[in-house]
Amino acid sequence: MSDSVNNRPAQAAISMLFAMTVIGLIDNFVAIISTHVGLWQFHAMRSTLMVPLLVAMAAFGLGSLRPNNWRPVFARATVLSISMMLYFGSLGIMPISQALAGLFTSPIFVLLINVVVMKQRIGPFRIAAVFLGFAGTLLVLQPGSDGFGPLMLMPVLAGFFYAISAIATRSWCAGESATSLLAANMLLLGCIGLTVSVLFGVFGDASETHFLLRGWTWEMMPALPWAVVQAVGSVTGVFLIIRAYQLDEPTNVAVFEYAVMIFGPGFAWLILGQSLEPLQGVGIAMISAAGLIISMRARKGN
Repeated sequence: MSDSVNNRPAQAAISMLFAMTVIGLIDNFVAIISTHVGLWQFHAMRSTLMVPLLVAMAAFGLGSLRPNNWRPVFARATVLSISMMLYFGSLGIMPISQALAGLFTSPIFVLLINVVVMKQRIGPFRIAAVFLGFAGTLLVLQPGSDGFGPLMLMPVLAGFFYAISAIATRSWCAGESATSLLAANMLLLGCIGLTVSVLFGVFGDASETHFLLRGWTWEMMPALPWAVVQAVGSVTGVFLIIRAYQLDEPTNVAVFEYAVMIFGPGFAWLILGQSLEPLQGVGIAMISAAGLIISMRARKGN
């Protein structure tokens, strides 16, 4: 960790809570966007719309667009881009509560990575939290049910890659500006989105309308207003998330991310009329409890 970076837990908490409110709202709009354009075109549109916002942020002194060290920034952007492609892909094919539950297995993966890769010792509370979170994931995804399929694992994989990016934000990119990290991630997502959407459009089935397989379409105007809102909200939310992880340890900051498990389904109920099955609600509570236990016990080292 860079000596120039000091822990500021109160600022990190406020930054994360505000970010989760914004993201809990705007991520619901992906379900609307998915009826008009595919996942890859959505990423291309969103990244394009973010460019002037990022330039304005740099112009107003909110950080440089140029990273100090390209390699760790690009490595982090790659891992996070994989996570976001999986997460946003799941938002278009399942309720936000399930997508968020999978993504927020990330603290469990952070713990497992620290144990396996960094040889960190953990106590019985965090071991129990891993099993609690795993059980909660099973309740949310409900393997063996009629609605379960391989695509249901997408948000869990998103959680795995998000965990790596969370560690990378603090350990690889502590000295970088939040603006440069956000710009690198959006640039990579936009390039991937444009490339894949064009390839699907040229070589794929022109009549394909599945969110994950749909190619580029020029009939995008119904999705454009929602994409604009998503872009503005994403710049705001992701910028605040990056700052939160730079202001304090990932295990401390992750506690406040769970606010989105309330905001996301809450806005989904208000906007889209989505509701939770009782067992899925229990599973989400278990995953949230596991993450909170892991974060709180990490401070005590057991």
